[in-house]
Amino acid sequence: MSELATCYMDRAFELAREALSVGEVPVGCVLHLEGYGIIGEGRNRVNETKNATRHAELEAIDSALLWIKKNTSESYSQVFGKTEVWVNVEPCIQCAGALQILGFARVYYGCSNERFGGCGSVLDVCEKDKRFQRLQIQGGIRANEAIELLKDFYRCENPNAPNPKSKEGRK
Repeated sequence: MSELATCYMDRAFELAREALSVGEVPVGCVLHLEGYGIIGEGRNRVNETKNATRHAELEAIDSALLWIKKNTSESYSQVFGKTEVWVNVEPCIQCAGALQILGFARVYYGCSNERFGGCGSVLDVCEKDKRFQRLQIQGGIRANEAIELLKDFYRCENPNAPNPKSKEGRK
């Protein structure tokens, strides 16, 4: 991996650690456009916003849309078609679908997401939906580091988790 590529994954991990520090699942995402550098970034904000869709990838996309509006006359689809996605965990089915529909050039990720992965671990959304150009995907980048962050998260309690319901009286 090149020094620049390492820089993008480093930033994704910084964002993931930031997410962990505020009780979010530690996922960070960076969007890189050749010639411009980072045009969008985000971290999980599901608990913070109380919105289950606010994953790192969608936060990064929103950030990039603002950048595109301010910095170029190209359409978002033209820009995203040349943009790389760097994320420390395999995008979930929702996010992988969004990345494919928006036409991103390539996705690089750390560890696989065995519960919700949309790039092949659970479902390959690119394989299922032929209407869009297939995402170019490379996983396994610093996977052990990503796994350790996830383990750190799952060792903690989630203050936003619902209280368990008693099973007394159920049939």
